[in-house]
Amino acid sequence: MEIIYQEKEKRFHLRNDSISYIFQVEKDKYLQHCYFGPALTSYHQSNPPQFIDRGFNTNPISSERTFSLNTLPLETSTQGSLDYRIANYQFLNQAGNNVTAFEYESYRIYDGKPKLSELPTLRGSKAKTLEIVLIDSIQQLKMILHYSIFTDSSAITRSVTFENLSNTAIYLENAGSLMLDLPRCDYDLVTLNGAHTNEANITRQKLHPGIQRIDSNRGTSSPQHQPFLALANWNTTENSGEVMAFHLIYSGNFIAQVEVEQYGTSRVQMGINPDTFSWKLNPKAIFETPEAVMVYSTTGFNGMSQTFHHLYQEHLVPKTWQKKERPILLNTWEGNYFDFTETDLLNQADKAKELGIELFVLDDGWFGQRNDDTKALGDWFENTTKIPSKITGLAEKIHEKGLQFGLWFEPEMISKESLLFNKHPEWALQVPNYPLTQGRQQLVLDFSKEAVQDFIIDMLTGYLQTGKIDYIKWDMNRHLTEVGNLTLPQDQQQEIAHRYVLGLYRILQTLTTKFPEVLFENCSSGGGRFDPGMMAYMPQTWTSDNSDALCRTRIQSGYSYLYPPIMMGAHVSDVPNHQVGRITPLKTRGLIAMSGNFGYELAINQQSETTLAEIKKQIKFYKKHRQLLQFGDFYRLLLPTETAACAWLFKNEDEALVVYFHGLAQPAQKAHYLKTYYLDHDALYQEVNSQAVFSGAELNYAGLLIPRIKGDFETCYFHFKKITSTKTV
Repeated sequence: MEIIYQEKEKRFHLRNDSISYIFQVEKDKYLQHCYFGPALTSYHQSNPPQFIDRGFNTNPISSERTFSLNTLPLETSTQGSLDYRIANYQFLNQAGNNVTAFEYESYRIYDGKPKLSELPTLRGSKAKTLEIVLIDSIQQLKMILHYSIFTDSSAITRSVTFENLSNTAIYLENAGSLMLDLPRCDYDLVTLNGAHTNEANITRQKLHPGIQRIDSNRGTSSPQHQPFLALANWNTTENSGEVMAFHLIYSGNFIAQVEVEQYGTSRVQMGINPDTFSWKLNPKAIFETPEAVMVYSTTGFNGMSQTFHHLYQEHLVPKTWQKKERPILLNTWEGNYFDFTETDLLNQADKAKELGIELFVLDDGWFGQRNDDTKALGDWFENTTKIPSKITGLAEKIHEKGLQFGLWFEPEMISKESLLFNKHPEWALQVPNYPLTQGRQQLVLDFSKEAVQDFIIDMLTGYLQTGKIDYIKWDMNRHLTEVGNLTLPQDQQQEIAHRYVLGLYRILQTLTTKFPEVLFENCSSGGGRFDPGMMAYMPQTWTSDNSDALCRTRIQSGYSYLYPPIMMGAHVSDVPNHQVGRITPLKTRGLIAMSGNFGYELAINQQSETTLAEIKKQIKFYKKHRQLLQFGDFYRLLLPTETAACAWLFKNEDEALVVYFHGLAQPAQKAHYLKTYYLDHDALYQEVNSQAVFSGAELNYAGLLIPRIKGDFETCYFHFKKITSTKTV
């Protein structure tokens, strides 16, 4: 890994064994992008930009009509300053003008990578960083472009720092994290889109002229669009071909877009959504953008996923949880909803312990007058009618049974019908003179206010400092509306959406630093805020409120593009399924849930003895394979087909597990041979159930015969143990 500066060419080359990223200073002012792709040992500009005198192009040097910023591949750009393409930044000054003229000034290269002061970032002990300083000398503005490259990853991170060096406030109206100009436009655009209970659908379409954009203006990253896009060659598959992928480490309003420009080039841009953003940059103040991750793969989407998986597991999630096994849990929600007593809970804990479950999680309904979802959010004191022993007493009783104890919170919300709202109505997000609109009969607390942040920190600290709570499920079930408050001046109201996210991060940073051994699970009605910003504090996310096994094959496959299975909460629930009404076999529900972060969410005391015996077997199986399923490499062998068939591979140095979901049964079933692709070619593997022995190469290329399966939604698995290398046989 190295970052090279070629003085004569004024060229920067970031490279490791996998990738190169190259740009240079043009005309002593502009940053011209040159290359992003597989590693190059050297670069001498065999692919220079083509300079042509084109109509309607503007020329910063009047005597050079072939030189135009509107066609030059750039590292950053704004509209109003000779470039008509989508912008990565925009200022508005006191005179009402948005023209700037940033020019290259200097660079710095150093080991490691910096942390952002208020935003989550990848840790960088195995990285090198390049900083490029640009100056607008007319308005005294400074911009620093940050690039970091890792030793062992096909990834580069990008972020931007803006600084006002002048004595006059200026408004930052677009604060993009990443811009990349590419010389081609014949890519497929890949995004993850969806809805509540139908998250992370893989969408693939050809780029077309104009702007293709996904975004969120909901106050969170949202279940509708993941803050991610990828560009792939038309023939790229799961297992082969080139992919460039871009992901934003941010939990609020974002934009991710590609513009196919008139002369056949493409511009990728990603950052905070400018539609809902403005920031008053006071004299001598700075503003930092969220960090964006760029990944390059020459081995298809599985190669892309492997980079993201290892990068996030090793450099993003809290260090305490990098290698720590996650417990098998029982969550009370679908089995009880709001209707329970302390005696009921303790009886369920007894049954959970008997089955081998390790963590008992009390979900919604334990606090205030919370007997339905219309009231009491914000009143975070125990309902002693339901729990006479209070939370500490209940937790002690659960611990005495040999189980860990977890608790549900929705700290960002407030009910109008609550003691907290009666005391602090000004703590809800609101716009003066307009009604307080409720969603799910609740409002959103204004996390841009430090007093609100401190209230949540103090409240949760009070519960966590007892040492009785091992796990927190942090939920967020309403998007932001009427994003305003009664405190900030008029010219800063557009800062609130971003200040909300910064306030959330401050709370999470404080709590996870104070209580590093507590396992926090992120939730927003499932996958409503499943993003790498949250993963920096909470190493796992409740993937979707939809726990139906068939739906989960699609949802978990989609999220696996970016996140390893250990980050995806997946539970076995009752049937008919509470979200879609489908009945699937318990074996199938178990294997699909085991392919994520495993748990149960059902009425445990209402199960038959046959069902309980099967659950006990599932738990025993999962514990046996937990290291492989939680920390092994994960590959998609078969994306969900039209008949919902799907297959996944988990592997490490010693063994592999193939999980096959058959989906809908078909007449005249064709022979299906499932190729494993990723086993060690030179090794022999023994399939544990049949005792048959195969070479890795045979399994990879000839494949496994999937047995004839009758019946819908059935699953099977193959467990392989590596026994020797074929080179020694």
